[in-house]
Amino acid sequence: MTTEIAAPEGITDTRVDDRRKSGIWAREMARWRRVAWLVILIADVGLLAWGAMAALVPERLLGPGSTPILPAGYEGFTGYSWQELATGAPKAAEYATLLFRMFGIYIVAFSLLAIAIAANGFRRGERWAWWALLIGNTIGFIAPMAYDQIVRAVGPFELSEYLGLAAIYASLAITAGFRTPEWARADRPT
Repeated sequence: MTTEIAAPEGITDTRVDDRRKSGIWAREMARWRRVAWLVILIADVGLLAWGAMAALVPERLLGPGSTPILPAGYEGFTGYSWQELATGAPKAAEYATLLFRMFGIYIVAFSLLAIAIAANGFRRGERWAWWALLIGNTIGFIAPMAYDQIVRAVGPFELSEYLGLAAIYASLAITAGFRTPEWARADRPT
């Protein structure tokens, strides 16, 4: 329910709801939202690139010490040489590579969905998009971060995952109270 305020002659009529959307505060929040969706988009594009490399060319995806992440992960987890596995049990090495590629495809799927949500629903200020990005990015970023920790293969590139998730959380935090769409605001009692 909205109420109109009768204004004296010479001043245009203004609805109370319209007043809350104008002014310095509203302009600042709009600017923060524009920055936030771009930050989220950039972080998710970075995760998309990581996932695509893991799916398509895992041997070129560098881990700690410029070692490819798959051998670094295997060696960090088992304590055995990847080269020994590849020569002694080539099918096991191929299977491990296949699993890693599938993990990359999973990350690509999460990233594409997060990019679409950030560029559309979140940018428009839809509340469901805020929650979808919070939950989706938490799962999408924490999965490779957990892998890196479990296999003891954390290098400089892997640290970018932490930076990306922190940037997303900061962007979501500054927009947390301001994600109500226009149609929902109009029905609130004043």
